[in-house]
Amino acid sequence: MGAHELREGEFLVSDERSLLDFGVVHGFLSECHWSKGIPRAVVEKAAANSVTFGVYATGGGRCEQVGYARVVSDLATYAYVADVFVLEAWRGRGLSKLLMRAIVAHPELQGLRRWMLMTRDAHGLYAQFGFTGLVDPSRAMERLDQRVYERGAAGAGEGNAGGSSA
Repeated sequence: MGAHELREGEFLVSDERSLLDFGVVHGFLSECHWSKGIPRAVVEKAAANSVTFGVYATGGGRCEQVGYARVVSDLATYAYVADVFVLEAWRGRGLSKLLMRAIVAHPELQGLRRWMLMTRDAHGLYAQFGFTGLVDPSRAMERLDQRVYERGAAGAGEGNAGGSSA
């Protein structure tokens, strides 16, 4: 499959994994509320096992990563959107919407029965793309280990990855 890209002005969203700057991705994710302390090796392993999306500022000949998201999917029935972010200095420019447009339009993610995500404060963004609260929350369950990253990289790959959500 060739790269799936969406351009708007000086900004590009691409699923081309070779463009990802894991210094930027890990730098953000290791400090944010849902994955604080996540080891870089876990970030890279999660990306390797997901459909990844980078958001890039491309004006003036540069290609600077300013956002990221990944989708965990069987590419047939289900997708889970995770680790969505736009760096603070780049917020307020519609980049989260551009990123979500690229995700839901991705050719490998069409015809899926269920999309899911978790968010603490971006319900309005995701509602614009058809996400709602659970139809029947009593059916949802989770196994959460919020201290997995505190135990170090050796324990981080075992069991549930915990707080990796949007």
